[in-house]
Amino acid sequence: MAFALAASLSAAVDSMSVARAAADVCELDEGELTVSDLPAGSSVIKCDAVGRVVTYDGTGVTVPEPNTAVSVDTLAVDGTSHGFTLEVTSNGIVSYDLDSASADASTAGSDIPDVLSNPVETAGDLSEESDSTDAEASDASAEAEVADVDAAAIPGACSDATYATKDQKEYGTYNWYIGDGGLPGGLSKNDALWTFYEALDNITESHNNCGYSDQVGAHQANFLAYTSYEADISTSNTCTGYDGLSTWDAGNLGNSTVAATCSRTWPMPGVKNDLREADVRFNTHDFDFTNKPTASCSNKYDIRSVGTHEAGHIFGLKDIYGAHDNLTMYGNSILCSTRARTLAKGDVLGLRSIY
Repeated sequence: MAFALAASLSAAVDSMSVARAAADVCELDEGELTVSDLPAGSSVIKCDAVGRVVTYDGTGVTVPEPNTAVSVDTLAVDGTSHGFTLEVTSNGIVSYDLDSASADASTAGSDIPDVLSNPVETAGDLSEESDSTDAEASDASAEAEVADVDAAAIPGACSDATYATKDQKEYGTYNWYIGDGGLPGGLSKNDALWTFYEALDNITESHNNCGYSDQVGAHQANFLAYTSYEADISTSNTCTGYDGLSTWDAGNLGNSTVAATCSRTWPMPGVKNDLREADVRFNTHDFDFTNKPTASCSNKYDIRSVGTHEAGHIFGLKDIYGAHDNLTMYGNSILCSTRARTLAKGDVLGLRSIY
């Protein structure tokens, strides 16, 4: 009797162990995953998901290691939101931000310097990729460039206070590089350096014509070097990996995407995530760019306007849609327009809310 009872208890314990082990196993299909395949609450450890690609609404990210978040933001021609954030907690649990209009109100935090030692090289970093050679020829012209649009002259620019922020902040200095291959508008690397610098400074110095003083505490971005590395963004608008370098370049993206930014952050409980890397790519495979729109400009995007918009993502701003085309962070770039070079009221207030 005692033996039978012991055997019965042993069988029950074994059954519970098997059930618990089964619950700890997560098997994923081969190939790219969707947010439904790896839902919020999943464990990247149990699912062996680190390094797998998760897609959502025409964009994708490579699942990072625990205690890391990755986000993709795209500037699309259809005026709709495409992008999301995947965050993995320190114990491997997945969460998503799929709503471009949501905002994280926490803005406090301490200044944590970036640590970019021992970067992991991804395949695209080792040599020039073919998708970086499609930048159009220089748009040099004797025709005069149109003047930068005064934000105060744009209807509602200095009264529209709309903004949305990401769970992302640059607590230290954004150190960036220019990658190999072609550049938008056929810019030389030296011209690209100053053009991208201006776009970043527009954000860190809250450049506007609405009379708002610079109260944004973000540090001025710091150019480090030209590099053979490339932006870790694929032709399918997917953040492909982490090489430790924040690289700006040009190449091929999804055919409705003008530019894309991939950001990698470290979660900071109670405050905004700390930016570790942010890459920017202009889509010169499907679109033309110019650094000096003229009166006869046609079907070209202004590099500094697009660059300022992408820099806004780097420093924590989200896209805004609807009747807000006066904002730099409006989610649909306007052909031949320089208006996004100059921040509107909502862009300034959004940055102030973070910094």
